[in-house]
Amino acid sequence: MKSQHAARSYAKALFELARERHQTDVVGHELGGVIEVVGGDPALLQFFARPGIAASSKRAVADEIAQRLGVSKLVRDFVGLVADQGRGDQLPEIADAYRDLVDADAGRVRARVRSAVALTEAERATLATRLGAALGKTVVVEDRVDPDLLGGLVAEVGSLVADASLDGQLARMKERLTRG
Repeated sequence: MKSQHAARSYAKALFELARERHQTDVVGHELGGVIEVVGGDPALLQFFARPGIAASSKRAVADEIAQRLGVSKLVRDFVGLVADQGRGDQLPEIADAYRDLVDADAGRVRARVRSAVALTEAERATLATRLGAALGKTVVVEDRVDPDLLGGLVAEVGSLVADASLDGQLARMKERLTRG
C-alpha cells in the first residue's frame, strides 16, 4: 500500500508538470517506452530494487535508458530522479498511475476485456460505444483473448464487471436452478 501511495505521488507530480507544458499525452507515450524496457527486463527491475547499489549508479542506468530511447528532458529527468530515490523498480506502477491521471483528466476510462476469440475493430468500437453510453464517459477498450472462456466476453471498468461470457451465463443458470 505504501508503494502504491508513492507511485501515485510521483505520477501526480509528473502529470502536473506535463499538464503545465501541454504534453500529457507525449509524456505518457515516452514513459510507456521506458516501461517497455524496464518492465520487460526482470533483471533490470531487480537492479533498481537492490538497496546495496548506489543511487548514482541507478540514476546513470536510468539516464542511459532514457537517452537511448530519445525521450524528452522532462521524462529523462523524471526517470533519473525516480531511480535516484530508490524507486526505479516502481516505474511500472508509476506509469499506470500516470495513465490513470491522464485518462481522468480527459474523461476517459479503460475497459479491460477478456474474450473467447479476438475482437474485430468493429466489435471493439461497438463495445466502446455501448460501454461509453452506459458510463457517460469515453471508453478505451484493452482486449485480450482468454482461452479459458467458452464464449462471449468479460469487461471490467474499475470495479464494475460486465460478464457476457458463456461461462458466466452457465454459472448464473446453475445458481438459479439450485435455488429452485
